Amino acid sequence: MQLLDQLSLGFATALGAANLLAALLGCLLGTVVGVLPGIGPVAAIALLLPATYALAPVSALILLAGVYYGAQYAGSTPAILLDLPGEPSSDVTRLDGHQMTLHGRAGPALGAAALASFVAGCFATALLALAAQPLTRLGYLFGPVEYAALLVLALVGVVALASGSLFKALAMAVLGLLLGLVGNDPLSGATRFAFDIPELSEGIGFVALAIGIYAIGEVIANMSKPQHQVELLDVSLRGRWPGRQELAEIWPALLRGTLLGSLLGLMPGGGALLASFSAYALEKRVAPRVGAAPFGKGNIRGVVAPESANNAGAQMAFLPLLALGIPPNAVMALLLGALWLRGIAPGAQLIAGNPALFWGLVASMWIGNLLLLVLNLPLAGLWLRLVRVPYGLLAPLLVVLGALGAYLVHQRSFEVWLVAGFGALGYVFVLLRTDPAPLLLGCILAPALEDNLRRSLAGSGGKWSVFVTQPVAAGLLGAAALVLLVLLFKPRRATMA
Repeated sequence: MQLLDQLSLGFATALGAANLLAALLGCLLGTVVGVLPGIGPVAAIALLLPATYALAPVSALILLAGVYYGAQYAGSTPAILLDLPGEPSSDVTRLDGHQMTLHGRAGPALGAAALASFVAGCFATALLALAAQPLTRLGYLFGPVEYAALLVLALVGVVALASGSLFKALAMAVLGLLLGLVGNDPLSGATRFAFDIPELSEGIGFVALAIGIYAIGEVIANMSKPQHQVELLDVSLRGRWPGRQELAEIWPALLRGTLLGSLLGLMPGGGALLASFSAYALEKRVAPRVGAAPFGKGNIRGVVAPESANNAGAQMAFLPLLALGIPPNAVMALLLGALWLRGIAPGAQLIAGNPALFWGLVASMWIGNLLLLVLNLPLAGLWLRLVRVPYGLLAPLLVVLGALGAYLVHQRSFEVWLVAGFGALGYVFVLLRTDPAPLLLGCILAPALEDNLRRSLAGSGGKWSVFVTQPVAAGLLGAAALVLLVLLFKPRRATMA
């Protein structure tokens, strides 16, 4: 009964005019971001953060969430039709999806992807609603010692799943922590790491960092690549859904992908990308139906499994963020920073102290999944025309929006210089094939990690042994150490995902 009351509050919040418009706008922008390669939800959300300050917190969160899961939903359209994934998480979808297009079966591929995304998104949202209260009760048991250990595990998780070498990922995490400590010491008030630059006494704003590293850095990298003209396909509404036999075949794959994606979405460093690749690898181990196309040659399960997993993973990633205050990936780290800037602290107190925000977001996800189904499937041909827009026309707009957004946060020109500097650094990271996700997460988590670490040591009389004598903290730190040990003896991917 309590859950029904909470969901009733959520739908009453989400169906308000402002929040309904925010959901529609978020899904619309997410669709554009998903269709257009080279932008990505992290860069898009970073660019949108300054604009959301004028919105109520729940409307801002609904809008930014819609951009994230909307991008995962729409990334399959160019992947299937053009062999050009709009999102990294859709890269594996193109292996079988585009083969289906080449065999004249683009309609069933698009329909299967849309069905998988919709069902998985709705299921993951329901699971999020059911798991929120138990996870919140667990959060009440966490003190400063446990939270400090949990933050360390979150950082290690992102390092573990970052592409490239382990050394680079660890270096990025440490650099992020150092950047997050720039500014005034919270206890003594002394300025640290500011190098006599007055503007740095207030710290490095994560908005300028995110816009520079992700948005401007990616713009520079994309402009340095040759731009290819794509051929438009005639996408009709006829034959858009799989046949009856294929529908019976894809349901087990959809269920497996949804469950796996929901689980991986909870993990530090998890989310849509890890979920989609893992689901595809799992599906290849399941024997195909007799007479079905092999994987990589147009098997419809190769479309359904990753698309269900990436949407489930994207939506389940909100649970550790809101219930425990732990962002499992770069997008959630941005949303964590956005909430902190609004004076909202995610964690065990959020659901009880601000139920309209949490349950309004949950209800908006069901609404958003329905909106995405309407926006994507019938309008696939329209969205594909966006791919033909020259990137040279989009790049100046993205740069101007990034600089303007960073300026509006604190209304000082120094932020624009920060964006430019971090943009150049972001391009260097691209050249070095270094994933910046650990840097962003480290910068955002640094103040919370420092605060909980200091409180832990103050409560224990300065004894570091408190982190091994507390069972939960010891278990979390042990898990982090185990992950690092495994990584030392496991080959890493050499390229960015």
